[in-house]
Amino acid sequence: MNFLNEIMQRYPHAISFAPGAPYPVFLESIDVQHYMDVFAESLKSSRHLSPAQIQRCLHQYGPAKGLINDIVARLLHRDEQLIVDAASIVITVGCQEAMLLLLRALRSDPNDQLAVVTPCYVGLIGAARLVEFDVVPIDECDSGIDLKQLRHACCEARAAGKRLKAVYVAPDHSNPSGTQMSDITRAALLDLAAELDFLIIEDNTYRFTSADESYPPLIKSLDRQHRVILLGTFAKTCTPGARVGYVVADQPIRSEDGRKRLFADELAALKTMVTVNTSPICQALIGGMLIAHEYSIRQLAQDKTRKYRKNLDCLLTALDEHLGDLPHVAWNRPNGGFFVRLRLPVPVDESLMALSAEQFGVLWTPMSHFHIDGRVSHELRLSCSYLSEQQIEEGMGRLSRFLHHLTTPLSAGMA
Repeated sequence: MNFLNEIMQRYPHAISFAPGAPYPVFLESIDVQHYMDVFAESLKSSRHLSPAQIQRCLHQYGPAKGLINDIVARLLHRDEQLIVDAASIVITVGCQEAMLLLLRALRSDPNDQLAVVTPCYVGLIGAARLVEFDVVPIDECDSGIDLKQLRHACCEARAAGKRLKAVYVAPDHSNPSGTQMSDITRAALLDLAAELDFLIIEDNTYRFTSADESYPPLIKSLDRQHRVILLGTFAKTCTPGARVGYVVADQPIRSEDGRKRLFADELAALKTMVTVNTSPICQALIGGMLIAHEYSIRQLAQDKTRKYRKNLDCLLTALDEHLGDLPHVAWNRPNGGFFVRLRLPVPVDESLMALSAEQFGVLWTPMSHFHIDGRVSHELRLSCSYLSEQQIEEGMGRLSRFLHHLTTPLSAGMA
């Protein structure tokens, strides 16, 4: 995020396909006080709190697990038909804290390994580095993840005296590639996790952008053995400024004294040493928004879903119109999410991005930022969430001029 912000500040007149941030117009009309009042009324009616107790609830330190766990549980039941106990949920400071706490709790031995689909969200990679978790890249494929390669990585780890503890996936329109995991692969991944004894970390950040006809089940919804830990955030659907996320960790564990408890309790204990608790005021805002929309992200975010799908269609159409005549340039066609991958005939790095911004007024993100194995990437990421349709069209015109400038000498040389 710091890198993207610095780049945008360095080239303020460039149209930027770099940030995966929400469309700014959606943040202009959020009535914070109204949603705070909705949540306060809920505390009064459902928990029978007095005005003084409500004030203390919102303005004092809160429980490490959170205040709106029951609301998130109702949301998951309403939208996903997923039944989870509120006690298995920890409300976190954005999804990023959830990742950090989770990886810290999972890494119990230097020989532990974490598998990630590559290219991978940089926040997850960064969290793994902070807790010194050995990361194993697994290639992405059209169906979501190369399961044969994952099986090989597990077997290779065991042969070396190591253990692959978990695999991180974002099965619905992943960041950065926009790939959606197939139904068959979701089920097969669960079967492989049971066979080889690892956990699945499922990130559902961009799931809300799916159309109804392409809404496969959460992997967590298929989970019957507590193999899946679910990560979520309200940054894209409510507001990123609140910094509220969550983790569903219903895995049973034993404490040192032999008592049974949930993995969520372990995460909450770690959280007391990191952020103590997630801001009750921020939780009240998110909780009020969810209550006001009948505990449904699909209902709350329906305007956003339409906008982002329209933006994605606009971007794909513009790619066809502006770059269709370039024989050495290709892109994928996601059916949801914020991102499209564009492949060029030359290595893509920050110096190429700087040339694009300085001389052609258009920004994007090199895909090399999303790989952990140092590979040279020929791809860039285009994000459509932050822009209007007019900006997308103008930006694609600029990108077209840049890419025609870049590839014309190559085409002449190949001829």
